[in-house]
Amino acid sequence: MNLTPYLLFDGHCEEAFTLYARVLGAPAAEFSRFAQTPMAGQVEPDWAQKIIHADLKIGNQILMGSDAPPAHYKPPQGISICINFDSEAEAERVYKALSESGKIVMALQETFWAKRYGQIVDRFGIPWMFNVPKAM
Repeated sequence: MNLTPYLLFDGHCEEAFTLYARVLGAPAAEFSRFAQTPMAGQVEPDWAQKIIHADLKIGNQILMGSDAPPAHYKPPQGISICINFDSEAEAERVYKALSESGKIVMALQETFWAKRYGQIVDRFGIPWMFNVPKAM
């Protein structure tokens, strides 16, 4: 069994997944657009090139997402994407890149359970946690 996070965006899925691929060192995401599906006639013309499905392979994991038409979009609430790092330097690099133009919820810092831990909401409204665990 695998759990796969599926992120919904307000029209910025392609931009977000392009950033995530670059920052996380992943190959380019695969995108399907509304115009390529039977849904093409059910969205406004300016949504034809928006993303109906995206796959981003990060290591041996997949992050999925899509643009939700305005009547169906709700900002994420009560959930975060948590990334565990082996390296403090890598956590700091990714934290800095994803927090740019976003909101820092908790600065990246040492905690009783982590060498580094922090939280942000990126510029696309996606909540992230960054964790470099201490040896137990």
